Amino acid sequence: MGAARVVTVTTLSQLRKAALALPEAEESSRSDLIVFSVHGQTFATATAAGWVQLHLPDREVEAALAAHPRGERLVQDGRPTGFQIPLADINGKDLNAWVRKAWSHRAPERLAAAYAAAEAGIAPPGADLPPAIGKPATRALLGAGLFTLAQIATRTEEELLALHGVGPRAVRILAEALAQQGKSFR
Repeated sequence: MGAARVVTVTTLSQLRKAALALPEAEESSRSDLIVFSVHGQTFATATAAGWVQLHLPDREVEAALAAHPRGERLVQDGRPTGFQIPLADINGKDLNAWVRKAWSHRAPERLAAAYAAAEAGIAPPGADLPPAIGKPATRALLGAGLFTLAQIATRTEEELLALHGVGPRAVRILAEALAQQGKSFR
């Protein structure tokens, strides 16, 4: 008897978490769709039939189709607009990556550039995060729009620990830095 194959099914809650983790992303619904948008521009939708639709540039659609042959090109008014695939057919890692690409494609240029810099760990001017927290924590905080200790003080320890890349060590270092300024977590 062979080894059991583990099947993972990507869920709507995973899509929601990936989409709403992006700066200024919003969720709404239209007819049978759950819609994720940034500044009024739809970047992802989930259909009642269980499909995820991602609004991507054509070069990204080609890559998505190559990686996921069961997916389909989205076409509207004769123009390619993205890629769709049954949500259960895409793994969480790929879904997260494609959602980020769709968001970057539809977000205002300044917002997408700021997010790309945060993902690369490049802090904006005026950032005062302690370097000792490490690169993963720094990227997570910058990606969440938190680049100063004053902004960190508006969050709870639990909220910070919920960010992928921020662990107990980073929270301890941040708490110490806040204490030096006479501040603490919310």
